[in-house]
Amino acid sequence: MDMGNQHPNISRLQEIQKEVKSIEPQVVGFSGLSDDKNYKKLERMLMRQLFEIDSVDTEGKGDIQQARKRAAQETERLLKELEQNANHPHRLEIQTIFREAQALVREQIVPFYSGGSRVGEEFEEGLQDVVLRLTHVKTGGKVSLRKARHRTLTKICAVQEIIEDCVKRQPSLPLSEDTHPSVAKINCVMCEVNKARGTLIALLMDVASNETCKHLSCVLSGMIADLDALDVCGRTEIRNYRREVVEDINKLLRYLDLEEEADSTHAFDLGQNQSILKIEKVLKRMREIKNELLQAQNPPELYLSAKTELQALIGQLDEVSPEKNPCIREARRRAVIAVQTLITHIDLKEALEKRKSFVCEEHPSHKAIWAVLGHLSEILGEVLLFDGNRTDKNYIRLEELLTKQLLALDAVDPQGEEQCKAARKQAVKLAQNILSFLDLKSDEWEY
Repeated sequence: MDMGNQHPNISRLQEIQKEVKSIEPQVVGFSGLSDDKNYKKLERMLMRQLFEIDSVDTEGKGDIQQARKRAAQETERLLKELEQNANHPHRLEIQTIFREAQALVREQIVPFYSGGSRVGEEFEEGLQDVVLRLTHVKTGGKVSLRKARHRTLTKICAVQEIIEDCVKRQPSLPLSEDTHPSVAKINCVMCEVNKARGTLIALLMDVASNETCKHLSCVLSGMIADLDALDVCGRTEIRNYRREVVEDINKLLRYLDLEEEADSTHAFDLGQNQSILKIEKVLKRMREIKNELLQAQNPPELYLSAKTELQALIGQLDEVSPEKNPCIREARRRAVIAVQTLITHIDLKEALEKRKSFVCEEHPSHKAIWAVLGHLSEILGEVLLFDGNRTDKNYIRLEELLTKQLLALDAVDPQGEEQCKAARKQAVKLAQNILSFLDLKSDEWEY
């Protein structure tokens, strides 16, 4: 279209659309809640654009009416997406879990930094449970949910690190104050650092009512300045002590940058993370080995080489660094289970092949257990190929088949035979492991 001949009102609508388009990335990536300041800001910006669009006079012309309608629809779509991001059920789930962590911090951390001896195991276990549950929150690949989960996990993991580091140093101060007058001042600063840890945790967990990150940063920077001004008279042990305290303060300062880093980086997007890429490479090779086994005319010939390579893949997964990220740790755990399950399938197939040459009389209970193992081998082969969710008919069918085999094992009477009891116990464990693996494959988890 010749821009020189375009109606001024259409040009104005196009300008508004450009402004709306510039807001879109902020809306798509919004990971907060509807009472956040940023939510209100984005909502006002979009409403302002809607008012601007509404004020454009169409002059009864169809092309202007259509342009205004398109601009309004696009703006309303972003308003709706903003509201959905803030009120998504999984976003609210993340917030509910985070509130539980906040309650733990209020109960346990405040007494700890007010003279308590140490954080209790109950608190550490509670925090770890929160991390585990957050790791399993489904995001469906949605940027806003991935950001919210990553930010929340980052905060809680930071709290865990701060507490672990503090507990390690808690028993006693490194140097006696009789060593040198400067030591008393360093010890005094160290006590203030401990208090600052409590304040930092409160800030990270949004339970600090009378403190800000900016003020705490100034306080910590002032401590470093005070330490730098101390005269240690060339004493190496005092200089080293001071350096350790300064390092502690610098660690705390780095934690204050977590919020800014969450907004300025794509750390929440693990698709390009090196550890995840290594895990995906291992899983790709595992799938290739699985397909080779299933398509082979004579699978037993491949069992030895396949198991050797699969064991090597587990070794590669052991070397993958979780980078203090619970989602990477969970991805690695799931990959290890997947590889181990394929090895179990091969082991079971081998055992069943060897049994074919077994001609001696055997206990009826043993025979019944082997019959169940044969069924489990076939079911496991199907589970390895399963690629659906828990609403699929095939999932329900496989679950019922496994339950049926568990009932069959329960009906086996070992008649006092210890070997039969042990064999039945192992078969039950195998069936339960297959059922757990089926659940793992179908829970739609993603990093």
